[in-house]
Amino acid sequence: MRKIISFVHISLDGFVAGPKGEMDWIKLDEEIFDHVGKRISKGDTALYGRVTYEMMENYWPTAADKPRATKHDKEHSKWYAKAHKVVMSKTMKGADLTNTKVISDKLTDRIMEIKQSGQGGGEDILVFGSPTATHSLMQQNLIDGYWLFVNPIILGQGIPLFKSIQDKTKLKLLTTHQFNCGVTELNYIVDRP
Repeated sequence: MRKIISFVHISLDGFVAGPKGEMDWIKLDEEIFDHVGKRISKGDTALYGRVTYEMMENYWPTAADKPRATKHDKEHSKWYAKAHKVVMSKTMKGADLTNTKVISDKLTDRIMEIKQSGQGGGEDILVFGSPTATHSLMQQNLIDGYWLFVNPIILGQGIPLFKSIQDKTKLKLLTTHQFNCGVTELNYIVDRP
């Protein structure tokens, strides 16, 4: 069965965005893009909340066509076009969306079906950002791992990654990676009995 991995940039004090959703503090560079690109190329399914999905849809389908498109823009745009996208939303309709499935009810059942079906055959299902969707998945104990990019900043306030956690969740550290820009990757798997 495939695993759901939350891929997210966080501040040292655990926030994924500032109080108004600001993400201008996130450090990104070619070293990080190359590292992430290698990892996500093994997968073929991305899970989003509606807001993050709409942001992605507004950028990635045409990112490679822009005059100043970077290597990362071209590579990720190609991956995004092929990827199976799953959107958690109670308001979005999905009949005419290419390569996209919308989950609006029975979250646990629908996610388990996707994990077991192996739709697409790729490795893990990656949750990109999407704090609201991530919180819903956490509450249902559906996240199997956390791929955290800890940025060297303390925000003091904002949208926390870990919110409304009711039970202890033991994690096992799989890998770490230090980037030259000061970001540290921590790759954890949920340690279930």
